Amino acid sequence: MSKFFFFSPMRGGHVSFVVFVIILLLGSNVCSGEFGGDYSKLSGIIIPGFASTQLRAWSILDCPYSPLDFNPLDLVWLDTTKLLSAVNCWLKCMMLDPYNQTDHSECKSRPDSGLSAITELDPGYITGPLSSVWKEWIKWCIEFGIEANAIIAVPYDWRLSPSKLEERDLYFHKLKLTFETALKLRGGPSIVFAHSLGNNVFRYFLEWLKLEIAPKEYRRWLDDHIHAYFAVGAPLLGAIETVKATLSGATFGLPVSEGTARLMFNTFGSSIWMLPFSKYCTTDNVYQRHFSGGNRKNHHAYHCNEHEHQSKYSGWPTNIINIEVPSIRAGNEAYPSFVETAQANLSGMECAFPTQLSFSAREVSDGTFFKAIKDYDPDSERLLQLLKKSYHADPILNPLTPWERPPLKNIFCIYGVDSKTEVGYYFAPSGKPYPDNWIITDVIYEIEGSLYSRSGNLVEGNPGATSGDETVPYHSLSWCKNWLGPKVNITRTPQSEHDGSDVQVHQNIKHLHGEDIIHNMTRLPTVKYITYYEDSESSPGTRTAVWELDKANHRNIVRSPALMRELWLEMWHDIHPDKKSNFVTKAKRGPLRDEDCYWDYGKARCAWPEHCEYRYLFGDVHLGQSCRLKNSTSDLLSHYV
Repeated sequence: MSKFFFFSPMRGGHVSFVVFVIILLLGSNVCSGEFGGDYSKLSGIIIPGFASTQLRAWSILDCPYSPLDFNPLDLVWLDTTKLLSAVNCWLKCMMLDPYNQTDHSECKSRPDSGLSAITELDPGYITGPLSSVWKEWIKWCIEFGIEANAIIAVPYDWRLSPSKLEERDLYFHKLKLTFETALKLRGGPSIVFAHSLGNNVFRYFLEWLKLEIAPKEYRRWLDDHIHAYFAVGAPLLGAIETVKATLSGATFGLPVSEGTARLMFNTFGSSIWMLPFSKYCTTDNVYQRHFSGGNRKNHHAYHCNEHEHQSKYSGWPTNIINIEVPSIRAGNEAYPSFVETAQANLSGMECAFPTQLSFSAREVSDGTFFKAIKDYDPDSERLLQLLKKSYHADPILNPLTPWERPPLKNIFCIYGVDSKTEVGYYFAPSGKPYPDNWIITDVIYEIEGSLYSRSGNLVEGNPGATSGDETVPYHSLSWCKNWLGPKVNITRTPQSEHDGSDVQVHQNIKHLHGEDIIHNMTRLPTVKYITYYEDSESSPGTRTAVWELDKANHRNIVRSPALMRELWLEMWHDIHPDKKSNFVTKAKRGPLRDEDCYWDYGKARCAWPEHCEYRYLFGDVHLGQSCRLKNSTSDLLSHYV
């Protein structure tokens, strides 16, 4: 990962190119001219992930000992020049009050608006490409003739908790108006594309909407305004890296220390939003209580079913946290106050006899972990208060509960698998003052169905069928398989263009809710595959599909040409009036763009001769560049009806 690629589930960044793929198609004049589907009526709404929206200063801040000050509309997230030259000033503009999420007294920042807010976070000759999010894919849209008003970005302040997004910025009111404006402007529903934390934001919006619209109108509103929802890299049961960022700091490639990153991250209300939690524990339904006359302020009973108590790790592969604390505390207060702790040294803690405590996902998300270490860490008390106030007591939704399938017509859940992913940590006191008071002594990884420590030793636990996407564990990503119907068709194909010889299909596989869908398909070690799980049976008027992409990194999955191609084909097929199946055929994949054609040096010709031909144009610098499609894209698409 590039040192400037700081987007993960928290990084949520790279919410990228997939949407425009959809939108390529949505507004493509070429397609709409040749086929009956009215693509021009659809819009694409992009909900970016954590740290994927530019923040700009809304204050005047004089930075002593630095020639660079902050003025209104100056870039804050991300301006690496000011970060390097005036880090203390930059932190004032980034950090929030950890108790009430208000701005620093000397500086405040607000999210930028429009597509420019999510294209490049730090524009510049060097930093631009390193912080690019949507820029290259917007170029794609332009290349395919997409209308400017067909692509709508909905940036937000990713530092805030969900309730604060609405309270301070009226974000969910504005998002509702965005859908309604798109319908009025384009004449058709929208396609939602969310990446990483953007999926959590969209979930909260759907729950908030229930209390804004009459019950009988809720489903109608969704049907009228949302055609399909693409959830990419969604941390549906949380992300383990959130724990690391909270306790020891995660720089995400920024040129700051881990302690500084921790200090900043723990002031964000969103720092709790992606904590891992148990799939077996839920809260009371706010929607039902609201319309049955119940008290909305006292609905937060936390219920765990018998599986929580029977399972060892809350259904996760292993315990999330293993931490050493002294059995006997030195003095009455290890951390008497937040200010004093800045100079406190934990060397006395190291002299005490250590006790190792272990915590499951449920014990992390319900606050048990923070209570257990509050005498040894100054942030724990504040994080516990944030957890209770902004999440457990949220009047709309406790986000740290499993998400059942939303009542949308078309849902596609897409994520990477088979990559080495962190699933557990061992922490110990470092002997240094806060915020560097904890160090990671070991890490547990899931790797293709097994658990290993950082040293390479096999670890006992409950690994899944495969591993996650380097950032979000498979257990969390694959929760959306529960959204599939009682019978599922499974298809595995190579990610690259193929002639159909390596396509495997299992039809009408029985699917039990709460259980993973395991298949025994073969694979070649040198080939990266896409595995499609698609409804064979589902509720009337709904479709659900899950796509697993081998070795697709959480951040880079949105850069995958294979993913873009599949989204394009699926949406084109979905709207085509002559389609013959619920999902686009997977039997064969040929080139769809000139860029997909290349020179086959073994046969001394362009590969895919039935689709590509050698056609030199002035400026071509190599043979592959002169390989171009024989027919138009619209002609090629006709094979996928």
